[in-house]
Amino acid sequence: MKTINRLFAVLAALLIASNLQAQVPYERILDARAEPHNWLTYNGDYMSQRFSLLDQIDRDNVGDLELKWMLQNQVFGAWQSNPIVVDGIMYLTERPNTVMALDAVTGRVFWKYVHTPADNARICCGANNRGVAILDDTLYMGTLDARLIAVDRINGQPLWNVEVGDVDRAYSVTMAPLAVKDKILVGVGGGEFGIRGYVAAYDAETGEEVWKTYTIPGPGEPGHDTWEGDDWMYGGAPVWITGSFDVEQNLTFWGVGNPGPDWNPSQRPGDNLYSDSVIALDADTGELKWHFQFTPNDGYDYDAVQVPVLADIEFNGSPLKAMMWANRNGFFYVLDRTTGECLLGKNYVRVNWASGLDDNCRPIQTPQPEGSPTYPGNQGGTNWYPPSFSPRTGLFYFASWEDYGSIYRPEESEYIPGRAFLGGGFDVVAPAPDAPTIGIGRTDPINTWTDEVGHASLKAMDPQTGEAVWEYEQFDVSDSGMLTTATDLLFTGGREGHFHALDARSGDLLWRASLGGQIVMAPVSYAVDGVQYISVISGHVMATFALPQEQ
Repeated sequence: MKTINRLFAVLAALLIASNLQAQVPYERILDARAEPHNWLTYNGDYMSQRFSLLDQIDRDNVGDLELKWMLQNQVFGAWQSNPIVVDGIMYLTERPNTVMALDAVTGRVFWKYVHTPADNARICCGANNRGVAILDDTLYMGTLDARLIAVDRINGQPLWNVEVGDVDRAYSVTMAPLAVKDKILVGVGGGEFGIRGYVAAYDAETGEEVWKTYTIPGPGEPGHDTWEGDDWMYGGAPVWITGSFDVEQNLTFWGVGNPGPDWNPSQRPGDNLYSDSVIALDADTGELKWHFQFTPNDGYDYDAVQVPVLADIEFNGSPLKAMMWANRNGFFYVLDRTTGECLLGKNYVRVNWASGLDDNCRPIQTPQPEGSPTYPGNQGGTNWYPPSFSPRTGLFYFASWEDYGSIYRPEESEYIPGRAFLGGGFDVVAPAPDAPTIGIGRTDPINTWTDEVGHASLKAMDPQTGEAVWEYEQFDVSDSGMLTTATDLLFTGGREGHFHALDARSGDLLWRASLGGQIVMAPVSYAVDGVQYISVISGHVMATFALPQEQ
């Protein structure tokens, strides 16, 4: 009977929503923390802290969590989507470009919208789609063939479909869009194919382009002199992870990816702005207000495609509008998000590509001899998976890869539209002689090895010092993002399929579920009818947990 009543309640909510003009208006997203039972954006709210104010699940009862439902993915391949939840209804994407609405209590699917990308869509690193944005009664999804589609969230019917980039030149969209005011903001992927990256804003109602800001400045624009000749025309600098928004400053922040070709920096002399940077754009006009570059003339494919985590904190005794950033290049940064000034930069894993940072946090580069390993390797000290910041503990949480190195092989590459533009390749350093490794860009990868076996840890970083307060060691490396809660819990996972709940203050393991599949995307938390849920994707399955409920 409860299941039937729940079904009627959800259907009634859908019908009521269909009669409202602004079910999820901008004002609700703006004040997302006032309704912690929902998860309204890719990262929970505009600050991107992935911190939930829900407190039903705590350190005393987390061990009682039980599985409530599982949803099987229908498409082969890594599932990197992040759900959003609105008033008991979850919206989720599947590979390559399917949106579905489901009951957040039972996992029952209400509808699916399927977009089949063009046959000539070319993607570097998997046919991934990381989620949707919501505004009013419309969902927005980017596609692998570089389109932006608006879908009615009540019935799943498409409303409009516009081109974001040229699929013939290998532009794509894998990120979840960001809804700000009356605009939908989205960036483009394709950095391994010689695109010229950008962030663009579209009218939420019509799909008309409002502004576009290139991440590589053209002739006459500031920063253009950091490129030589026509290298800027196919210099990469993609944007494929959802940004953040500072309401008071009206600034959106975006992490920008690698320059092209990836592994031959001598083919593109200069700093190659704004690759490997964070950029601050005016939300209304797209005007660039400031930038900070983490890795000038990047020859390691480090990118700077991480989530910009925003927080208002005390720093060195004074209030600071901070941006925290664990970069793939192995350094942790604290920036002033009003100016872009770097206030702290410190390595958190082994780094030998730079001897340190100067007073402006510019790296002092120390390229390694040919055939020698570079640390961190191509995967980086961390990667795109979302971190978390807890205002309660004051700590920043992320997954790091320790002592993983790569040997790079730069080669001259010719740019051909729509084809890979890599500039060589790399080999992963093996942990033992004759151990299997990955070689990119060659058919006979070498087998260099080291007795310093890499490992992974979850770090709780103090932004005041750049030092880890605690670390949680894992058997294998982790691609998992993080979720913290108001009860000082940290939820995360790993490649071995374990889903953990840790004490956010001490790092002690409080609970574990073995789900069997690699955990990549970060967990989310929401509540329906007073019950708090935790959802996470493991392999090809979404698993949702809650405390036992009285029958």
